[in-house]
Amino acid sequence: MSTAVPQCIWALGAKLGEGPVWHPGENMLYFVDIKGQQLHRCAEDGTARQSWQMPAETGFALPMTDGGMVCGMPGKLMRFDPKTGAFTLLRELEASLPGNRMNDGYVGPDHSLWFGSMDNAETAASGSLYRLRSNGDLQALDSGYVITNGPATSPDGRTFYHTDTLKKEVYAFDLAPDGTLSRKRVFARIEGSGYPDGTAVDAAGYVWVALFGGARVERYAPDGKLEGSLAFPCPNITKIAFGGPDLRTAFATTAWKGMSDEDRRKYPLAGGLFSFRVAAPGQAQHSFTLQA
Repeated sequence: MSTAVPQCIWALGAKLGEGPVWHPGENMLYFVDIKGQQLHRCAEDGTARQSWQMPAETGFALPMTDGGMVCGMPGKLMRFDPKTGAFTLLRELEASLPGNRMNDGYVGPDHSLWFGSMDNAETAASGSLYRLRSNGDLQALDSGYVITNGPATSPDGRTFYHTDTLKKEVYAFDLAPDGTLSRKRVFARIEGSGYPDGTAVDAAGYVWVALFGGARVERYAPDGKLEGSLAFPCPNITKIAFGGPDLRTAFATTAWKGMSDEDRRKYPLAGGLFSFRVAAPGQAQHSFTLQA
């Protein structure tokens, strides 16, 4: 586990900072503030900052192969072009679940999009895990979640990870070459404070789990053994992403959602973007391909 101390590189005070993703074509980091309805972008060191107001709560924004970002919003997927500010509808879904919104997302090595939905009130188990293939085929692969989180895959592409935040469990599935999931099992169960939020897997196959309300990130070996943890100066850590030219800069989004005024004074960096250096690089970021 890294012995580095996380440094706040952008103290923007996001209510629900989420979904950091390194855009290799731009050498920039993107992330969202779901409740603030904003998309943010900055350089590796936190400079060159830019922000866009989004039309709805956006759970993720991930790079697309032919330009722009695929964004998960309540009931739909949209393409956003940062150069023009234009939005284009890609797909509508969950029309019968108006209380749902999209949450965490991930692009697999085959350039398909994995993402989850959730009850925006965080009470009903109406969330599902989806996979949208490049040919436009949308599949619901798992269901019964109140808060979905952390889609990610192992470096060899044989294991898929997904998280049930309120149950405090990270699951592992066998992942077939055609995207089929099987043999769902508990990979890690969070002990102590905090709820598992976003997940990232490094090039060595270790699974990094951000803990909302836990003031730390935990790193698990491929066999599910807790290998170590890294403390943060604020409670709500939401997700890790790896970036920089060598993929050894780890970025962490945080949030002040749910904190009292007293706690916000106690933790002034809550909602900031943090970074720290790691020994093992992350996996390369893929882009979502959607064929016309």
